[in-house]
Amino acid sequence: MAENRNRNVRPANSKQPVAANPYAINLDSFSKRLKILYSHWNKHNTDLWGTSNALAISTPPVSEDLSQKKASLLDVVKKSAREALDVEVVIHVKAKGDDGTGEMDSIFRAIYSQTNSGGHDAPVVGYISRETPEGKFLETWDQKLKNEKFELSDVTNGFSDLFSVKDETELTNVKKAAFLTSSVMRQFVVPKLEKVIDEERKVSHSALMDDTEKTILEPARIKVKLKAENIDICYPPIFQSGGQFDLKPSASSNDENLYYDSTSVIICALGSRYNSYCSNIARTFLIDANGTQSKAYEVLLKAQEAAISAFKSGNRASSVYQAAVSVVEKDAPELAANLTKTAGTGIGLEFRESGLSLNAKNDRILKPGMVFNVSLGFQNLQTETNNPKTRKFSVLLADTVIVGEKVPDILTSKSSKAVKDVAYSFNEDDEEEEKLKVKADDNGNETLFSKTTLRSDNHEMSKEELRRQHQAELARQKNEETARRLAGGGAVAADNRGAVKTVGDLIAYKNVNDLPPPRDLMIQVDQKNEAILLPIYGSMVPFHVANVKSVSSQQDSNRTSYIRIIFNVPGTPFSPHDANSLKFQGSIYLKEVSFRSKDSRHIIEVVQQIKTLRRQVNSRESERAERATLVTQERLQLASAKFKPIKLHDLWIRPAFGGRGRKLTGSLEAHTNGFRYSTSRPDERVDVMYGNIKHAFFQPAEREMITLVHFHLHNHIMVGNKKTKDVQFYVEVMDVVQTLGGGKRSAYDPDEIEEEQRERDRKNKINMDFQNFVNRVNDLWGQSQFRALDLEFDQPMRELGFHGVPHKASAFIVPTSNCLVELIETPFVVITLSEIEIVNLERVGLGQKNFDMTIVFKDFKRDVLRIDSIPSTSLDGIKEWLNTTDLKYYESRLNLNWRPILKTITDDPEKFIEDGGWEFLNMEVSDSDSENSAESDQGYEPSDVQSDSVSDDEDDESESLVESEDDEEEDSDEDSAEDGGKTWEELEREASYADREKGDDSDSEEERKRRKMKALGKGRIPDKRNPSSSLAKRAKLR
Repeated sequence: MAENRNRNVRPANSKQPVAANPYAINLDSFSKRLKILYSHWNKHNTDLWGTSNALAISTPPVSEDLSQKKASLLDVVKKSAREALDVEVVIHVKAKGDDGTGEMDSIFRAIYSQTNSGGHDAPVVGYISRETPEGKFLETWDQKLKNEKFELSDVTNGFSDLFSVKDETELTNVKKAAFLTSSVMRQFVVPKLEKVIDEERKVSHSALMDDTEKTILEPARIKVKLKAENIDICYPPIFQSGGQFDLKPSASSNDENLYYDSTSVIICALGSRYNSYCSNIARTFLIDANGTQSKAYEVLLKAQEAAISAFKSGNRASSVYQAAVSVVEKDAPELAANLTKTAGTGIGLEFRESGLSLNAKNDRILKPGMVFNVSLGFQNLQTETNNPKTRKFSVLLADTVIVGEKVPDILTSKSSKAVKDVAYSFNEDDEEEEKLKVKADDNGNETLFSKTTLRSDNHEMSKEELRRQHQAELARQKNEETARRLAGGGAVAADNRGAVKTVGDLIAYKNVNDLPPPRDLMIQVDQKNEAILLPIYGSMVPFHVANVKSVSSQQDSNRTSYIRIIFNVPGTPFSPHDANSLKFQGSIYLKEVSFRSKDSRHIIEVVQQIKTLRRQVNSRESERAERATLVTQERLQLASAKFKPIKLHDLWIRPAFGGRGRKLTGSLEAHTNGFRYSTSRPDERVDVMYGNIKHAFFQPAEREMITLVHFHLHNHIMVGNKKTKDVQFYVEVMDVVQTLGGGKRSAYDPDEIEEEQRERDRKNKINMDFQNFVNRVNDLWGQSQFRALDLEFDQPMRELGFHGVPHKASAFIVPTSNCLVELIETPFVVITLSEIEIVNLERVGLGQKNFDMTIVFKDFKRDVLRIDSIPSTSLDGIKEWLNTTDLKYYESRLNLNWRPILKTITDDPEKFIEDGGWEFLNMEVSDSDSENSAESDQGYEPSDVQSDSVSDDEDDESESLVESEDDEEEDSDEDSAEDGGKTWEELEREASYADREKGDDSDSEEERKRRKMKALGKGRIPDKRNPSSSLAKRAKLR
């Protein structure tokens, strides 16, 4: 019975606080911690414990009614103490109504008899000097202790060092407390502040404090699954704004309303306890911050990150504060005097653990398992504003951090403190007006605009001018960066263009005896050995099916059927050069063979069998070749049964698994080091390792039919038999429904309204399920072991999107914070912004309805990506986005042929740099040069006759830079694997051209002349002043 009772009890000593049952004791924890106490006491008796012989610690009782029966519950520790350290536990019980002095005297006598003074006249008793006795009983104890002939020694440092390193149970409690704290900040405080500011409501700091405190004490409000009875606050949440700031934890929220006008600063700090273990977080929010405020916050953020990075085992506590001071003195020395005097304190059962202050004088050594509240701020800063409430401001950041062996674990990183997440801008128009006023003042000697001048025109001109200045600076930086990279050979990578597929040794039969017995002299297809046996001069000659390039059949008017087989032969266009071709270079090859037969059925059957077998072999060999180039991935570590993996159910995958069976949905699970997608079929399984993920995207359904998560990988993986770098998991949010009957339904039809509501509810539910999955995975990726991967789900910004044709179909292309993506149409587009060298906007000019975007990558061996047919209405938005993301862009009137351009650069990089780098693309520079030439003085002369001033040499030179229709036709020919004649479309096009030139018989002579002159006018070169460019052919429709 005693064993059962002991097994179910939980810790209730000084290390583990009381939970549901205040008298329950975990005997394993008691024995373990008792050993730690005695070991530490003996080891550091001189330097930390004041050479004490005994420790006298007084704590107020949990209950005033501590009867003999309740005290007997402590008897369970006697046996554990004897077994652990041969220590005798003696319990003194004060009788009801007694003052307890008798029991106190008994304790003092035991100290005298059991301790060895070690040369002292009296025993040395360790006590905590700063403890203030609570209640009459403890006051009596304190008085009697001081009146005894003991030598009292303060052992605060001993207990501080003992409790500084937390065990696993304590760290779990701290982590749960920090999880609650950061969840309240992210899921309640930030949305609450945003809503108040957005709706311009008047809410007092104290009201925000009360609402936040209720949320901490009732975690179910924000869907945090922690028991409310184990939770408490460390201090009342602090909200400050309006120029009144106090960065001490003892600060309080006043009754003033939250102030969020322009250049306002809002500080929020809150802390929570779980099983009495503390955690803390503080964030600063900037409203339309000016330069001074932005700089102060950025420097503080950098300083705190430097301080946190100094939390390494073996470092001194002073090095943490010194790391922060070094950043401030380097980046903003004028702010050093306003920096807080410490970088925080140790945290645990106490909010501020003594002896663990992170100041410049503390030489305590940091050890793994220590927990700190890293709090840094700038106090009483001044900025120039017209509003007295925003003239004075402070900034504060605080996080709960565990010291690790190599890297610290930031427990509150779930709540972002990045500038983009804490800085809010509501007065962008006012800022632009202010800039215009300042610019007008600076240019006082220039012509002033009258009041009748349109403000919007001046505004746009100013914006364009600022953009041009920024682009000029980017051009300088880009040319310097490109010069450094080319000098170091950074752009010379392996050329993967034109890579050919290799197949294994094409051996159908190892010897003659393996040939199947002939069945007359007829063409046979050996499926088992993947061979075709052809009757040639009375013998059956085998050919491996992989040698077959194409096979076709036809029938003449006499019902005679013909079969034509073309083989892959070295030296012919579009033939793969495999290893066998290189082995037998001097051999004679059979290029083509034809047979005639009266049995048309047999011919058709043979053709079908050869095509099917050839398709199977090619698919197998290509899959084998692709698998041979795969990078070996780490093995997936499945989540333990204790921690259930994060799951999403009923998902489709792209690219889809192969096979002709019915496609099945599957589930996506997040495990220890990667994702696993699987269906009910055992062979349909895909593992995506976290370490192989380059970018992760989440795109909820808004105007699309699907909600998706997408992973762009560093290295290829196999999905079924397909090699891919992009894996997508999605759910269709709407069912495709076809209404039978064809009649139009009323917009007020109740059934129609109900159906639309169901679709909206389904879409919202799916989006919410995906959002919860993404949030939980982001929390997982925020842990210390994954921090080096720098992973976080990115969400496309639809408001910056534009339509274009990246491949063959029109798609909606959307920027994210790190990429430019198109995740709906296949093949997907995922472009990492950091890999882009420049962007060239082509076919830009007056009268153009659309233009093209060419993206040039830093790896010049990589083909450029061109997005065609972008509406001209999107031009300004794309320019602004490119400018804000620090991407250099150029504009040109023609499409350029980029392969020879990039080859020229890589062949002679020094010449490229000497000629000005990318400035040859600068249309404004080339226009200004041409305007200064003699030809430009002649002005524009309209003419219907093509000018002969452009030399043939210049035409040849320009053809290398401008794509021609012939080049496009050659590219399209290369895509074809077989030779053939003109298609019906080409023949029809030629006939229509011929009709236009001749004219219909019904056309008059004048009509034909007018059509001829109109066609001739279209062929005129567009600009006589620019001989380096030739007319671009009409773009082919995709």
